[in-house]
Amino acid sequence: MDVDLRKLRYFVAVADELHFGRAADRLHIAQPVLSRQIRALEDELRAPLFDRDRRGTTLTPAGQQLLDDARPLLMSADALTRRVRAAADGGATFTIGFMPGITLTSVVQALRAKHPDLSARLLRTGWDNQVEVLHDGRADVSIVRLPIDQTGLELHPLFTEPRVAMVATNHPLADQESVCVADLANDHLLQDPDAVPEWRDVAVEIRTGSRPAVPAIHSVEEKLELVADGTGIAILPASTAGFYTRRGVVALAVDDLGPNRVALACPIERHTPLVYEFIETAQALLPE
Repeated sequence: MDVDLRKLRYFVAVADELHFGRAADRLHIAQPVLSRQIRALEDELRAPLFDRDRRGTTLTPAGQQLLDDARPLLMSADALTRRVRAAADGGATFTIGFMPGITLTSVVQALRAKHPDLSARLLRTGWDNQVEVLHDGRADVSIVRLPIDQTGLELHPLFTEPRVAMVATNHPLADQESVCVADLANDHLLQDPDAVPEWRDVAVEIRTGSRPAVPAIHSVEEKLELVADGTGIAILPASTAGFYTRRGVVALAVDDLGPNRVALACPIERHTPLVYEFIETAQALLPE
């Protein structure tokens, strides 16, 4: 049986929203059409994908398995389409993903000097998509901040840099030159605790099970807005903190906080001479 990629995309939308009406709006199709497509997919797979009752929509075990497998499959399909189109255009485009605070001017200039006919493009990424842009083909390489899911990727270390704590200007520690991680144990962290294991291991809200839900945050600007209004604190690489300065927030040096590691990532199957040339150039010139 061949799996219909369109039906898979419909399924992922419903799985993300856990609501057929919202998923239909997101897909710009009528809800009855979406429901028919999901039923057809369930018939093809001979497995129920959703449990639907008055309380809402949830994934079945089969649905969860399909979701785990569907995301990488759809990203691979998107990557294939982009690579074919690039080949049809002569393959003269090279896209570099990069995280906030990382400056690539010298690397891109060196690449363009060696390949004047190459269109080198930059794609700004975030914590939520710095890996995704590699799997779906939007970027050929990406300068990432670790940790990341390394599945299917090849990593090349570049450099490390200090991390700082971003706190509101009315925070009790805001006027300190530096603090220790333990000084922040009573604060609410506005990010995944596993990304800051030093804080996770001493945090009161983790130890007592009182950690509130963290709202969806899609940019550094949003995170700093929440810091400024006193919702919580954030740990950022020093270069990111320096780039995104704003009133109402200060950066504190944290003496016992480990550095942020920066690496260049590329898909394992994309072993092209240009990729390796870029890796060598980046390792030679970064950090600036």
